[in-house]
Amino acid sequence: MTMIEVVRSSVQTWECDQMGHMNVQFYMAKADEGLTALAAALGLSPRAQKSDRATLIARDQHTRFHRELRPGAPYAIDAGILAATNEGLIVYQEMRNAVDRTIAATFVTRTEWADAEVRGGLPLPVTAVAKSSSLTIDLPPHGAPRGLELGPARRSPTLTEAESLGLVTIFRGAVLPEHCDARGYMQMRHYMGRLSDAIPNLIAQTRGEDRSSSGRGGAALEYRFVYRAHAAEGDLIVVKSGLKSVSSKTYVWCHWMFDGETGECFATAEAVAIAMDLTTRKAIEIPPDMREGLEKLIVPGLSA
Repeated sequence: MTMIEVVRSSVQTWECDQMGHMNVQFYMAKADEGLTALAAALGLSPRAQKSDRATLIARDQHTRFHRELRPGAPYAIDAGILAATNEGLIVYQEMRNAVDRTIAATFVTRTEWADAEVRGGLPLPVTAVAKSSSLTIDLPPHGAPRGLELGPARRSPTLTEAESLGLVTIFRGAVLPEHCDARGYMQMRHYMGRLSDAIPNLIAQTRGEDRSSSGRGGAALEYRFVYRAHAAEGDLIVVKSGLKSVSSKTYVWCHWMFDGETGECFATAEAVAIAMDLTTRKAIEIPPDMREGLEKLIVPGLSA
């Protein structure tokens, strides 16, 4: 594979959550940094373009979390290109521990070259398409989906539709200035961050459990995000969630993120998660009684 290094750093304590490992939103933040570096390598930076009016934005992203990254862990991200079209790039990134080179996470992101102000699609410069050929790779097996089926994205749902399906509200909040880029749009990290903040409410409403005192934890193994509209500073966010499926160790949740005023969908996501023993740092089987209760919550037809 021909890839280039796009990020090198280490895990900070403030990037970790109550599970003791780097929170999922910061994986997304690092992948976003990597896209910026890759764009520069292709001559797409504002300096190279002599303009800041266009940028690469994520439209559809699949992430696998392979191993935990704990506080202080050094890591690096390499990136390559799976495909380049007139509209944008499909980018592969893998995050590895910088010492033993074990894979911590992989990301496949369909990006679009877009107007930075209105987020409308623009033709990708032919010079970038030409430069991408030296970074073209095949998707490695460890970057492929494992617990999710990545078919075409569903039709964009509405808040009314989510309510009619009985999806539970797990988050309400506003897009704050510190969540946004220079144009006032919410950064990719914070789409995942709103979901991460909401998971304890999801557990409380579906299992009646307070994670702060239960002694049990959990972890995401895999995510698919479809970015549909662009949340901006001052927008109100409502997240509605439902269970798609459950097995002996994993469950698949669907999360739909809406504009609380208009009902428009900002993003849809699908996630594979596990229950986790915080002492052994291992996945544990879902107790039969819990699984039976979860099976009653399954909503047919959910997807990202």
